[in-house]
Amino acid sequence: MSKNKDTIFNIPAHKSTQCFIKNVYFSSVKISHVKEFSIRQYETKDYTVWNAFIKEAKNATFLFHRDFMEYHSDRFTDYSLLIFKGSKLVGLLPANRVENEIYSHQGLTYGGLVYKENLKLASVIAVFSEVLRFLNENNFSKIHCKTLPSIYHQKPAEELLYVLFLAEARLTRRDSLAVISLKKGFLISKGRIEGINKGAKNNLKVVEKADFEDFWQHILIPNLETKHKAKPVHSIDEIKYLHSKFPKNIRQFNVYSEDKIVAGCTVFESDQVVHIQYISANESKNELGSLDFLFHHLLTRVFKEKTFFDFGISNENQGKNLNNGLSFWKESFGAGTIVQDFYEVATSNFHLLENTII
Repeated sequence: MSKNKDTIFNIPAHKSTQCFIKNVYFSSVKISHVKEFSIRQYETKDYTVWNAFIKEAKNATFLFHRDFMEYHSDRFTDYSLLIFKGSKLVGLLPANRVENEIYSHQGLTYGGLVYKENLKLASVIAVFSEVLRFLNENNFSKIHCKTLPSIYHQKPAEELLYVLFLAEARLTRRDSLAVISLKKGFLISKGRIEGINKGAKNNLKVVEKADFEDFWQHILIPNLETKHKAKPVHSIDEIKYLHSKFPKNIRQFNVYSEDKIVAGCTVFESDQVVHIQYISANESKNELGSLDFLFHHLLTRVFKEKTFFDFGISNENQGKNLNNGLSFWKESFGAGTIVQDFYEVATSNFHLLENTII
C-alpha cells in the first residue's frame, strides 16, 4: 500500500468493476475516475436474483428469464451483465459475445438495458456510460443493441434510445411490426370478412392445444421447407421445453376442418402484448378461409382483453425490404406500424456520456 497522505478507504470486495474514490491509491496505482456503478458478468449463482429483477423491471418480458435465454445456450456465448449501485442491483444487460463484439442477446427477439421504474434518466445515462467503459476495458470494440419495442414496456421506458443518441450510436436496422391496439378498436377489411365467413361456412374449429406436434409436423415444417428451404427457429423439442417452463406465455392454436389440421399459430403472450411467433396454413387456406377465421377468433374472443396484438415483422434483408403481401394481410385486420430499431456503438464512446448532465 502506498504511503502517501491521501485517505485510504476500505472498498467492498466484488467480482466486478469496483467503486473507487478519487485520489485513492491502491496497490500503488492512482485511480482518478469516480465509478458510481459496478459491473460484472452473469454467473449461474445469479439465477434467482436475475429472474426476480426481470419480474419487477419496467421494460422486460418472460423472454429475459434465464430459463428462456438458456434453452439455446449451446449456440451463444453468454456475456450478460449485472449492474450494481453499491450492493444493490439496478440493471441488467442480456447479451452474448462474438469475438471482440457484444450483442443484445442474439437468441432473443428484443433486448437492451433492463431497469426498474426508480432508475431515472440521468442514472440510465451513467449506467450505460459505465457499461461502455467496462466493455472497452475488457477489449470489446462495439456493442450491438437490439431495442425493446415500446408496446412491451410496462411503463414509458425509452431512456436507452436517448442515451444511444448521446453516445452517437449508428442505426443499422429498422424493422416494422404490424400491431393492433385492442383497446382502441380496429377495422377489419371487406376481404378479411369474406375469409372469416368462409371459415364459418366450412365449419372450421379453432382449438387451443398443449401439444405442438400436430402443427409442427403437418403444417409448419412442411411449409417452411417447401416455400423457403428453411426450418422453424425452434425445433419441436425446444418449443415443448419452453412451453413446459412458460405454459401461460407460450400457447398453440390450431384450426381444424373436421378432424384434419389446416392451419395454426404459436403465440408468445406477455403482460400487455400477444405476439404471433409462427403463422402457417396448408394449401387450402384461401378456399377455407382458415387464417382469417383463426385470427378473427383470437382478436375478438381469446385475447380481446389484451392491450396490443403484435403480428410481428414483414421485413427481409435486415429491414430493407418489405413483404408487401404479408404486410397487407396484417394491415387488413386493422394493424398499424410500430418500429424496432437496432444500433451499434463503439465502446470507446463512453466519454461522450460523461459531461451530458448539466
